Amino acid sequence: MTMNDLVADMLTRMRNALRNRQATVEVLGSKMNRAIADVLKREGYILDYADLETGPKPLIRIYLKYGPDGEMVITGLQRASKASCRVYRGFEDLGTVLNGLGIWVVSTPQGVLSDRECRKQHVGGEPLCKVW
Repeated sequence: MTMNDLVADMLTRMRNALRNRQATVEVLGSKMNRAIADVLKREGYILDYADLETGPKPLIRIYLKYGPDGEMVITGLQRASKASCRVYRGFEDLGTVLNGLGIWVVSTPQGVLSDRECRKQHVGGEPLCKVW
């Protein structure tokens, strides 16, 4: 089975794993998925991620993060720019997610960054997804 949108698949797998209170989730390995996982780790939304080189396709294992009473750290994941409808924004046009409680994950010429990092570096790009 061919997968056209690996980012949307990653977000859906993470949503499903969070809903089922799983500790880890495995997503298809790609440079973009690895970069998104790195942003989520830097911003404190996941514990860690690891590359798995087992089998014909590389996988990424994402270790999900929960609060002290088992509440989800990530309550929502939403895809923004899709392959069929690309959206590009400058850093001043990104806005905030839930008044600063969430982040945009943005693909920029400097790599995949969070909206906070985009504002700090004064760079815009393609918003991939928002996380809250």
